[in-house]
Amino acid sequence: MARKFTPKVVTANHLLEGDVIYFTADDRWTRNLCEAELIEDEAHADVRLLDANRDQSIVVGVYLADAIAGPNGPEPTHFREDFRRTGPSNYFHGKQAEAKV
Repeated sequence: MARKFTPKVVTANHLLEGDVIYFTADDRWTRNLCEAELIEDEAHADVRLLDANRDQSIVVGVYLADAIAGPNGPEPTHFREDFRRTGPSNYFHGKQAEAKV
């Protein structure tokens, strides 16, 4: 029996800066998960992954991450993705200093 498709977002790391970035519905990359396209269809997810992989001069490590619809946009369902979106945990800097998590 096939499993039900879990909604996803396309994510990667910025090639030069290393920041976690997300693919939007209008083919942009953003550092804000709430702006990412939440994909609820498996075939569409495969197409969006191919679209995102065309930006090899901008991104590295493109993949689909599980997400759910939240009040302000997609939210991670796994602690790894929650950790990735807030940045390193050794001290508050960058996104951690700016975010009110």
